Amino acid sequence: MAIGVDVPKNLSGIKTKVALNLTKRQLICFGTAALIGVPLYLAAKRTLGTDIAAILMIAVMVPLFLLAMYEKNGMPAEKILMIIIRQKYILPGIRRYRSENLFRKLEDKEKMRREVVRLERKAAEEKKCKLFNF
Repeated sequence: MAIGVDVPKNLSGIKTKVALNLTKRQLICFGTAALIGVPLYLAAKRTLGTDIAAILMIAVMVPLFLLAMYEKNGMPAEKILMIIIRQKYILPGIRRYRSENLFRKLEDKEKMRREVVRLERKAAEEKKCKLFNF
């Protein structure tokens, strides 16, 4: 009698486990959290008390746990956070399409030309008036 094991067709979602059934990324994040959180707790316990030091340690370690464990659509937490930051703060929101109205530009150019002609005539008339008044 043969024993069968089902193997999934798509193996891209399977991650290699390094130790304690955790991936390398999870081990690094948990280790970093422990290296930061435990000394912080021991240092703060003397001055702030046990309860507040524990809350402070948890507040410091939770973001690292989030980075280690959260994953959505195959993307880790920091990639998702970078996408959110880029879309909300770095890049502009809605970019509206504005076309160039070439006819309006020609109209404005013609108005400026007429204004220049009018001002030149006015200056020439004032010059004639000054010449004849002397």
